[in-house]
Amino acid sequence: MDRTHVYLPNRGLIGALLIANMLMAACLSFSIKPLVRCSSYPRISHKHFSKSRPCPLWSSSFSFCLQKLHRSPTCPSVAPFSSHCSAPSMATAPQSTPEVNPLLQDFDFPPFDAVKADHVIPGIRTILSQLENDLTEFESKVEPSWPKLVEPLEKILDKLIVAWGVVNHLKSVKDSPELRSAIEEVQPDKVKFMLRLGQSKPFYNAFKAIQESPEWPTLSDAQKRIVESQIKEAVLEGVSLEDDKKEHFNKIQQELAKLSQKFEENVLDATKKFGKLITDKKEIEGLPATALGLAAQTAVSKGHENATAENGPWMITLDAPSYLSVMQHARNRSLRMEVYHAYVTRASSGDLDNTEIIDQILKLRLEKAKLLGYNNYAEVSMATKMATVDKAEGLLEKLRSASWDAAVQDMEDLKNFSKSQGAAEADDLNHWDLNFWSERLRESKYDINEEELRPFFSLPKVMDGLFSLAKRLFGIDIEPADGLAPVWNSDVRFYCVKDSTGSPIAYFYFDPYSRPSEKRGGAWMDEVVARSRALSRDGTKARLPIAHMVCNQTPPVGSKPSLMTFREVETVFHEFGHALQHMLTKQDEGLVSGIRGIEWDAVELPSQFMENWCYHRDTLMSIAKHYETGETLPEDVYLKLLAARTFRAGSLSLRQIKFATVDLELHSKYVPGGSETIYDVDQRVSKRTQVIPPLPEDRFLCSFSHIFAGGYAAGYYSYKWAEVLSADAFSAFEDAGLDDKKAVEETGKKFRETILALGGGKAPLEVFVEFRGREPSPDALLRHNGLLSVTSSA
Repeated sequence: MDRTHVYLPNRGLIGALLIANMLMAACLSFSIKPLVRCSSYPRISHKHFSKSRPCPLWSSSFSFCLQKLHRSPTCPSVAPFSSHCSAPSMATAPQSTPEVNPLLQDFDFPPFDAVKADHVIPGIRTILSQLENDLTEFESKVEPSWPKLVEPLEKILDKLIVAWGVVNHLKSVKDSPELRSAIEEVQPDKVKFMLRLGQSKPFYNAFKAIQESPEWPTLSDAQKRIVESQIKEAVLEGVSLEDDKKEHFNKIQQELAKLSQKFEENVLDATKKFGKLITDKKEIEGLPATALGLAAQTAVSKGHENATAENGPWMITLDAPSYLSVMQHARNRSLRMEVYHAYVTRASSGDLDNTEIIDQILKLRLEKAKLLGYNNYAEVSMATKMATVDKAEGLLEKLRSASWDAAVQDMEDLKNFSKSQGAAEADDLNHWDLNFWSERLRESKYDINEEELRPFFSLPKVMDGLFSLAKRLFGIDIEPADGLAPVWNSDVRFYCVKDSTGSPIAYFYFDPYSRPSEKRGGAWMDEVVARSRALSRDGTKARLPIAHMVCNQTPPVGSKPSLMTFREVETVFHEFGHALQHMLTKQDEGLVSGIRGIEWDAVELPSQFMENWCYHRDTLMSIAKHYETGETLPEDVYLKLLAARTFRAGSLSLRQIKFATVDLELHSKYVPGGSETIYDVDQRVSKRTQVIPPLPEDRFLCSFSHIFAGGYAAGYYSYKWAEVLSADAFSAFEDAGLDDKKAVEETGKKFRETILALGGGKAPLEVFVEFRGREPSPDALLRHNGLLSVTSSA
């Protein structure tokens, strides 16, 4: 998952199931690298309803970086298939009528095209009412055994998980005032139900009884993981609190849900609010043709019907493709300054000001932690992660120290280069100059111009190459299945994943393009349904997993296909890595299958692992074909891309470390209402993590959706933690020999059978050791970033 909120809140029994909120990513630029989120799910908590996996704000993958037994998507018959995927025998897209709410119908694939805002309130309330009755009856006769506790709970909750997931997904990709209003009205009912479920004493006692029963030794590792996580998550959901404290806890949870939703809405509205119309082409000198075409296309959508790429007018927005183009290519320094200032002050003033919302979120999270017996919210967050606060801080400091001198040198290089180009600002470079001069320096040093590379990266070719890589590494075939499932926009593609026998094993949607008027920024992956034996259609074959991948890349302009930047290519590979872990799972216990139940700080391993293949010669050459001539990317250009991989690695590493450190500071040491403001904390942390400190008026925290509207609170460090794991995992392929086809295939098979197959059924460190043969080392990450030999006294 920059991703922009794979929201990655938490996990849990049903949390594992309740992941269905959305974790979209609030990603920034590639140089600026993304802020994304992801999610995992262990228990029965409402927080688990969030689960998308967005991309990090900084990573190289960010280019603008949940009725009783629900019958969800399943594989059509697994008899031999033809070259395409067949539809299940049931109707897959029930028609919405005045008498029938699509959220309440039985379907194989969600009716994304039929669900409207006016279906949300009656649909969700009907489901909740049914579940209330089911759970009351279930609690009265619950038995402490696996088949009579866990499986019935999974079945009962599935309808809510899927329906809520559909609603939240539509809010992310097809937002409207009516949909927002409907969700806002029904969300308290959903949160109330999830709190009631998470704090159920009958279920909590039943799980404890299973753990203490003679049956315990006979359970599988995955089943034991589920029981243990349910007990832990129940405590974190307040099951052990006295009545008065539990009431206060529940009020906090309700308010936090409202505040997070409002935070994200303010970010989206503030982003949409900015629009600068330019009529004089001199003001946008330097912008590449692709950016001019997009700016003119945006202007047309805003009512300027005669706008053209050549003659304008042009509309500049804060949507990633537009924003990044200005920051990287506009020679007009005052324009860069204006757009940069608008970006870093989003949602920080007027009716959209998130400052007070942040203060309230931090205050309530601290209160929640104290009620649960913890010193701060960071400790609550770490209770379900691989790391501890101390270990996370230790890793961040080690990486900061290794990156500092390189980042200082990066800045000196920019100053010297800009001075050599006669730049008046050379001795006073500011934030709005860094991306511009970085691009010029990279073009000069490596003779690479990203815009000139776009024709070699057309979306169809990139996807073909990505699918070929997946076949080579993991033995799967991916085929178009458009028309099999309803979609929310005509640009959305639908695919079927088959194993080596030709049998479907998963499906996924892909929504590639930016739609700033209705779609959140960033990139993310989320589940639609998870693999599950308990939710099998026929009682024999497990229900198959379905995922969706969402990006915000440059859309087609005119008759040209979507021509991607190399960073956008990396983003697609990143999100596909998340999807692979969800789709290739072999875990049949639904609560820990795929991306469910995996500790938060390990979920980015497959996504960041996949990014490495963008630099693998054979893989890159298979996707880099000129969209008009078919010409392959020249060898010398590939070598330059490879050489440029570590360009400004120190600066980019520090940027991510800054985000992670601010996150931990705000959730472990910051005192709401104390002498320090949230912006003071940001400035203080930046002194040790940024060569150039933020502007005094910088309000980036007001759009830091990962930690205030997603699942990354006291967890943003997970990107660096998992980056260590992913780099070390890829080094296994390097050790085997990237040019040795048989060795790569064997190592890929081992990666699939461990990292991608085991889900949350085994502790991530155990899974890693099973794959790698040893515990992880940060050396591969530092080597890939060109920082291994760097030392610092900073």
